[in-house]
Amino acid sequence: MTPDAAHLSDSRPRARWALTVLLLAYILSFIDRNVMAILVGPIRKSFEITDFQYGLLHGLAFTLFYTVLGLPIGRLADRKSRRTIVGVGVLSWSVMTCVCGLVRSFGGLFVARMGVGVGEAALSPPAHSLLSDLFPAKLLPRAMSIFTLGITIGGGMAYMIGGWVLGAVGDTELLLPIVGSLEPWQLTFILVGLPGFAVGALVWTIREPKRHGRTRAEGEGVPVREVLRYFRTHARLYGSILGSVSMLSVLGYGTITWYVEMLIRSFGAEASQVGPKFGWIFIIAGSVGALTGGLLAERLSHRYPDANMRVVVLAALLWLVPGILGPLMPTQQGALWMAVPILFLMSSYFGPAIAALQTVTPNEMRALASALLLFAANLVGLGLGPPLVGALTTHVLGGDNTLHIALSGIAAVFAPLAAATAAWGLPPYARKRGQTPFQKG
Repeated sequence: MTPDAAHLSDSRPRARWALTVLLLAYILSFIDRNVMAILVGPIRKSFEITDFQYGLLHGLAFTLFYTVLGLPIGRLADRKSRRTIVGVGVLSWSVMTCVCGLVRSFGGLFVARMGVGVGEAALSPPAHSLLSDLFPAKLLPRAMSIFTLGITIGGGMAYMIGGWVLGAVGDTELLLPIVGSLEPWQLTFILVGLPGFAVGALVWTIREPKRHGRTRAEGEGVPVREVLRYFRTHARLYGSILGSVSMLSVLGYGTITWYVEMLIRSFGAEASQVGPKFGWIFIIAGSVGALTGGLLAERLSHRYPDANMRVVVLAALLWLVPGILGPLMPTQQGALWMAVPILFLMSSYFGPAIAALQTVTPNEMRALASALLLFAANLVGLGLGPPLVGALTTHVLGGDNTLHIALSGIAAVFAPLAAATAAWGLPPYARKRGQTPFQKG
């Protein structure tokens, strides 16, 4: 057995454990950031705000520091302990999620949401870097797809938990010791924030792996000038990955933020009933989609060096039809059924896209590259997606009852744009993948 093979054999249990803990953290992060999507009505009522203002609260408030801090955190994770960065981040965003449940004003909730974004910025860049050192390149798409199950499981649980709390408590305010009276939506934030303290403790059980393929000593960083020159040299390659993921993120975040509210407005559905239904669809269809995307990329890689990006192109093209038709279905049941392919495809591309980025990037730049991906995806996707839908209903289409048209419209625009952008990057990705020595495996 070669030294590399022996290393991989010895590290498999450690890799699986790290993946499990990081998945738990990612699940929690998406519960905490997305639980607002089931609380649109109660929050709008409490603060007397419009769709557009709510979109700013849900998207922009979170992304302001999430995107900006992701870059220096990614830079730090390329040199320092990635485990420590993740552990501190989990504890930080859990505190701020609980604070979201204690605020009494629109401004207070805006600032608390910014705090959640600060903590969550510390998860993905170091996690991606950790996983790329724990798994060989041929298994990395599968590992990344398992990690991205956090999006679907956490996103689905957010709808379920929010729906259950609203159903159990109704419109009744709760009077609690020390904190005083809480509305049901405030209690929901506190309930989803508390488990983070246990998950944060688990992060410290991960063992930091050796960084593979480094050209510099451990802890020695690459000068920023050199990093920027590398990305500029491969501008088409990185532009296609970041651009396509950003466009799909606009569509994805816009959809999951407003889809349940669309069901409520279009069909008179109750949040306590439709929220858990949508949550189960999110978990099941989304999880199957995430795993399918990773396995498909792994299977295609035997024939195509650009397999990871091919999956992104395919997902964007297939998303177009259900994305347009889902919000326009004449019945609530039909709209829920159309959510199945939407959430499947929304979850299928991200693992391969992350793997694409990691496998063409030198080790010393991987966490920073992931931070750039998240910067683009969240600044554009989460920062633009929910407010764009809100702006369309508030300022363009003429009111709350046009939400279904706005959701259909963003699918018609962003799905084909994402497919074209990803396809633009296929040739340079195939060339780079054929010559990259950075990844083991």
